[in-house]
Amino acid sequence: MTLLIIAGCILLLVLLITWGKTNAFLAFLVVSLLAGGLLGIPLNKLAVAVEKGMGDTLGALAGVIMMGAMLGKLVAESGAAQQIASSLMKVFGVKYIQWALMITGFIIGIPLFYNVGFVLMVPLIFSVAYQFKLPAVYIGLPMLASLSVTHGYLPPHPAPAALVKQFNANMGLTLLYGLAVAIPAIIIAGPFYAKTLKKIVSVPLQTFKPVVLPEENLPGLANSLLSSLLPVVLLIVTTVIPFLFPSSELLGNVSSFFGNAMIVMLIALIVATFSLGVSTGMPMKKIMSVYESAVKDVAMILLIIAGAGAFKEVLTVSGVSNDIAQALHHWPLHPLLLAWIIAAIIRICIGSATVAGLTTAGIVAPIVMQGGVNPNLMVLSIGAGSLMFSHVNDGGFWLFKEYFNLSVKDTIRSWSLMETIVAIVGLGGVMLLSMFV
Repeated sequence: MTLLIIAGCILLLVLLITWGKTNAFLAFLVVSLLAGGLLGIPLNKLAVAVEKGMGDTLGALAGVIMMGAMLGKLVAESGAAQQIASSLMKVFGVKYIQWALMITGFIIGIPLFYNVGFVLMVPLIFSVAYQFKLPAVYIGLPMLASLSVTHGYLPPHPAPAALVKQFNANMGLTLLYGLAVAIPAIIIAGPFYAKTLKKIVSVPLQTFKPVVLPEENLPGLANSLLSSLLPVVLLIVTTVIPFLFPSSELLGNVSSFFGNAMIVMLIALIVATFSLGVSTGMPMKKIMSVYESAVKDVAMILLIIAGAGAFKEVLTVSGVSNDIAQALHHWPLHPLLLAWIIAAIIRICIGSATVAGLTTAGIVAPIVMQGGVNPNLMVLSIGAGSLMFSHVNDGGFWLFKEYFNLSVKDTIRSWSLMETIVAIVGLGGVMLLSMFV
């Protein structure tokens, strides 16, 4: 009966978001309270459980996600993203222009949230399409595959970062494994798959023709790359040091402190404030204005993560988490594959990769806590599943369709199938890694 209640509550969550057009945060709260009541949590403890779930989830994440948004916004506003893109275009030339755009999307996608990266990078795609008279979808999809994968797989993006916290995974190791899985997924779904899309006719709207900064006003390439990738560098270095010097307690303590995701993002933001802000002549008041704007961009994402945390806590307090774990253990499927399937189904039903990932985390968390699977790989498996087959209930689908001025059929042929390839290749990479780690 308990499993039927959970299935019914998840179905209600899907219906509230898709059919009822309810805000995902409010939907999570309503479903969490209903689930708690039906599962027998006393009313005097139910509200406390919801509050605790929200607080515990946001406690370690709020700073990381907010500072990540600030860094990404500054990378965009300062012209660092434009500098990276234009420099790579010069290096790769017209023949390998897809690869230049793909690498640009990957670098920019690490600090930038998906929607911000999309709006920032699509004008660059159109600029290249106009300049070299190339099909916009053909050259643009590799870049968008990069943005999508970094959003779904890699911390410090909101959903992967939240999953790392929920599963007590290691942020640095998750990032390292994520890079190993992400790169082949992007290459296959990007340049390789895009070769089949040359005949799709896309006439980008004139509205989206880019306004670019003068080249002399852009920060240098080395500065742009270092400032954008500093969080990744710090996480990787602080993760590797304990393995290289296992006997040094001092180095272990130092790397543990500086490897904390919040400390990493704070250091990166302080460096970027001066390297991309003050040193390029941007007034401090303007920099702070950029940061305030970035916070507004991600406020709702934080609330959705908080709502998912409430749902997870209700499942834990009710004791049904153990029932779910026992039931899932009897399924003749590898836990990583099972998590991917659940995330993929919820993604297809709801449309939101973030909601799909966080909802799945609450369902499979008991399996991870019992030590049945590598938590870092579980983050990546759920992340891959959460990208599965974006279609008409996903805002990203319509963003792509309208910007590229495509029919629904061509949008499914290009965008939706690209997302499907990313999800499937990602699962394959995770399963392969699970054989060695």
